[in-house]
Amino acid sequence: MLSVICPIYNEEKYIGVCIESILAQDYPKDNLEVIFADGMSTDCTREIVAGYTARYPWIRLIDNPDRIVPPALNAAIAASRGEIIMRLDAHASYAPNYFSAICKAYSRIVADNIGAVCRTDVLNKTPKSFAIREVLAHPLGVGNSAFRTGISAEKEVDTVPFGCWRREVFDRYGKFDERLVRNQDIEFSKRILRGGGRIVIIPDTYSTYYARETFAKLAKNNYGNGLWNILTVWYTREFNSLSLRHFIPLIFLLSLLLPTIAGFFWHPLWWLGVASLTAYTLVVSIISAKIAATKYLNFIYLIATFFVLHLSYGCGSLMGLMRLPFIKR
Repeated sequence: MLSVICPIYNEEKYIGVCIESILAQDYPKDNLEVIFADGMSTDCTREIVAGYTARYPWIRLIDNPDRIVPPALNAAIAASRGEIIMRLDAHASYAPNYFSAICKAYSRIVADNIGAVCRTDVLNKTPKSFAIREVLAHPLGVGNSAFRTGISAEKEVDTVPFGCWRREVFDRYGKFDERLVRNQDIEFSKRILRGGGRIVIIPDTYSTYYARETFAKLAKNNYGNGLWNILTVWYTREFNSLSLRHFIPLIFLLSLLLPTIAGFFWHPLWWLGVASLTAYTLVVSIISAKIAATKYLNFIYLIATFFVLHLSYGCGSLMGLMRLPFIKR
């Protein structure tokens, strides 16, 4: 039995695409259950899911009154019956062999968490959304995470998107930390690694994540990511609950802010901020020009996406630091 769990909240734009990809899976439905944990959506998400539960008895909808992801995941795990538990995201769709490929991998791999590559796409195809899609799949945009940049063979990694575990993993390492609005999956992966476990990514299948399509939504999402990077470390008291790549945008932002502030006391320090911004702009411009030339994308949108992504992420992390004196663990 495979139990697929998926937290949802106001996902009317994406939930249909997600469920249709679940229906297309080649995994035997007699050995499958899908549990959506809804954070009391205020749009049409519940009605859309209810339409599927009425037709497919192996799809269920449960309530998540806490409205955030970790309680949804933990409630779905408690309600599930499978020997293997797989987490999905409603903002994504899944290749037809996604379930079967990952479950088969457990027959040949000794691991505590197995996942696959996550490709980035957009639902609405516009010059701006294409630029956002490209930046969110580029190493300069998202760092060295193997599940985003791609692999050609099985390899051990520090985390995988969404995750798939044998049920006993939760008995061994605990469940998801309900203090963490974001990063609960990465933190759980780091907990597995600290306990001596293994996380493996396979090349046999893939998921497709649908990115935010406007700069405002991109900035809002990544501001939250940056904020919760800091808060995750604060709550867990483990710096290695995340990876170094998660803090690079904060370092970049501080390289601009600190010289600017210090420059009021000694003007030559302003040149450090200018140098940092110039170097960043030069690198981003070169990368954007290459992408624009090879993939026929809008050069200005590409540069703007890099700036929005990194600065919003860094601002979130900075705000997280400023909140720490007022937060209790």
